[in-house]
Amino acid sequence: MRMEDLDTPRVVPGMADDILATLESLGLAWDGEVVRQSRRTAAYEATLAELVRTGMAYPCGCSRTEILSIGSAPHGRADEIRYPGLCRNGLPAGKSPRAIRVRVTDAPVTFMDGIMGEVTENLSESCGDFVVKRADGPFAYQLAVVVDDAEAGVNQVVRGADLLASTPRQIYLQRLLGYAVPGYCHLPLVTGPNGAKLSKRENAISLADGRDLQKEGGTLLFASLSFLGQKPPAVLERASCREILAWGVASFDPAVIPRRPAPFTRH
Repeated sequence: MRMEDLDTPRVVPGMADDILATLESLGLAWDGEVVRQSRRTAAYEATLAELVRTGMAYPCGCSRTEILSIGSAPHGRADEIRYPGLCRNGLPAGKSPRAIRVRVTDAPVTFMDGIMGEVTENLSESCGDFVVKRADGPFAYQLAVVVDDAEAGVNQVVRGADLLASTPRQIYLQRLLGYAVPGYCHLPLVTGPNGAKLSKRENAISLADGRDLQKEGGTLLFASLSFLGQKPPAVLERASCREILAWGVASFDPAVIPRRPAPFTRH
């Protein structure tokens, strides 16, 4: 279990404990102690120092506003602003270091996602040299998860499709650092009433928000399995969380998971 609490100014006090208690109420468990990224800055600093030492990372003095203000700033995938490399060959006169960026190449990154199929991205075209330590101090998600996954021996990453675009960057870092590349599976997103990704604010599943998971936990797990294309027997609809999870472990079929986002429907 890992708490990704890198962005400490935005961490809500008590939220991590609520997340853990909520998961336990749903019958979920984990091995070992909880890892908190906010306590692992030394590991990230050492990795970043190695990237800088080998010339694969460099200081950047550009602000986001400055990059956006460049009329010729190129756009990458999904209208993302691609970093134009202003500091790639050294800080221009008058600039002070702010963020740290990783130097990318033109070689495409290709991987086979367990749900979405083959994915190929040329980072130099889609995002350019990307940030691994932010101007305001925290290490970027891309670097932290790569270091943590390698240290924990993670060999499979299953997460939401909203993070699919991050995967080529993480695989690029894994290869730079000589780490093994896990298998990746990106699940379809749950959509809200407007068709966009469901926000935590719209329907939080949390003990702190007053949800009674002793009553509705089984219903939520049953609906989650159905959302992922599984066919739990109707008799399980009113079963305990433990019974539903046991069925899921024994019967789960990744081949039927849909690729498209959809609303979350309870039975």
